[in-house]
Amino acid sequence: MSFSLFRHVAQGRSLTTTAKTISTAKIFGNSGAADFLAAAGSVGSIPKLHGLPEVIITGRANSGKSTLFNAVLGRKKLLHTSKKAGRTRELNFFRVGPEPGKLVLVDAPGYGARGKAEWGALFDKYLETRRELRRIYILFNAKHPLNGFDIQMLTHLSTKLIDERGRQPFTLQAVITKADCIPPDKVPETIVQLRKDIWKAAPLCLPPIVTSATMNPPFGIDDVRKSIADACGLLSP
Repeated sequence: MSFSLFRHVAQGRSLTTTAKTISTAKIFGNSGAADFLAAAGSVGSIPKLHGLPEVIITGRANSGKSTLFNAVLGRKKLLHTSKKAGRTRELNFFRVGPEPGKLVLVDAPGYGARGKAEWGALFDKYLETRRELRRIYILFNAKHPLNGFDIQMLTHLSTKLIDERGRQPFTLQAVITKADCIPPDKVPETIVQLRKDIWKAAPLCLPPIVTSATMNPPFGIDDVRKSIADACGLLSP
């Protein structure tokens, strides 16, 4: 599938149209520098780390989050991938960047029909109490339109974006995965419709980044890296 076709439909994102420049090499350039830190299967086991900025990933089961973020980190197996949905059952914390690290990436259990109430409670508690959190990444498989679970999650996350003092403690970023699985003649209308549906459910959500981790070369990976660096205050001047 044409790389330029994806670039065309992905136009309009702030990170690709801004005049700012960014270097992500010091964060993501050394794939061996990313490492697993801890796992939390209950509220009481959420770890106290070192105050690094954090981003958390969520998505419907089999949205491709492990595959995408392995590509973002330059690794193949750091985040566990599986054809069986619902494999991630804890909050998994990963250091990104050479010691002591630049940021922490948190992999959350997937939501949807295979999700469990206790996973949702753990996720919500993290959002409500984690001062280090800078951005939530919510992933959508390009092969499927948004369903009721997606809309419910977007609406729910929107209620977390503004605190009781009227401040926004963290931001919400949509990511469209597996874009290469869309038939070429359906790419523009599929991406546009997903973008509209995401905005309708969550107007404060940042415009989706379009990605494919399996294309050669992968598409959208550096855009995700730039977004993470931006969220964590690591942009180059």
